[in-house]
Amino acid sequence: MALALALPPLNFKPQCSSTSSSSSSSSTNYRPAVILPGLGNNTGDYKKLELTLQEYGVPTVVAKVSRIDWLRNAAGLVDPSYWKGTLQPRPVLDWYLKRVDDAVQEAKELPQGGKLSLIGHSAGGWLARVYMEEFGLSHISLLLTLGTPHLPPPKGLPGVIDQTRGLLYYVEKHCKKAVYTPELKYVCIAGRYLQGAPLFNDSKMDVDSVITIDDQPISDVAVVKNKTDSTSVSITFRTRFVGQGYKQVCGQADVWGDGVVPEVSAHLDGALNISLDGVYHSPVGSDDESRPWYGSPAVVEQWIHHLLS
Repeated sequence: MALALALPPLNFKPQCSSTSSSSSSSSTNYRPAVILPGLGNNTGDYKKLELTLQEYGVPTVVAKVSRIDWLRNAAGLVDPSYWKGTLQPRPVLDWYLKRVDDAVQEAKELPQGGKLSLIGHSAGGWLARVYMEEFGLSHISLLLTLGTPHLPPPKGLPGVIDQTRGLLYYVEKHCKKAVYTPELKYVCIAGRYLQGAPLFNDSKMDVDSVITIDDQPISDVAVVKNKTDSTSVSITFRTRFVGQGYKQVCGQADVWGDGVVPEVSAHLDGALNISLDGVYHSPVGSDDESRPWYGSPAVVEQWIHHLLS
């Protein structure tokens, strides 16, 4: 049974000073955190998030990834399984897993090292699950994902192509299921920045309907909605465009999401699942005031307690 929380819109005002955050946590040694960058992102995109976490007293290491590094994934094109849609994470993503392990080892050497928190943004969230499967999880006490497309798209839907070419099906089948226990906690955070719309069909579908994969409901949290924000949608070119992106991820266009990843895809059965209104997907193109992303200070304030417990 999944645990789910739907939180009200955030009030994006300047946060309390770092002095108050630092002073409140200076006497406490919180476990270090390792940030796993999302697809196309680089280490520098998370610098502000790193500093924000450090202000709370959380030692933080960001896995060293450059934008050009992601071109390494093109190696998968020569793998027949890519074209069959049965691609596996290794060896195509070995380079990324190595960067994560380097960051983990660095964090473990910190004075507060030992147990760690992994923070996976976007694809970094499901890649964290692959890392935990391949490298072990005895040193991990928390996996917190931010806008991660955890679930593979439904098969057999017209116009829907698995953008990961089978990687998410592999993760779903081979990686350990999410749990929320004293020893290991999975916390999955989804953003509700924009509701998509169908490309051509103006008729509005029920956004509270449960999407299914292989006749099984994705998750109990697929029906958790903030009704006050889901009652009316202005259909524009933008919502249609975003809706097509959502459709490639979850099979449905008229759902809520962070502008890239649908809310329903960012939650995992068995995890503590949280939805935050008004939160955008990426640090690139974000603005702390008008378009805050998961790592904006006011948004971090909503989930930081999971790293401090």
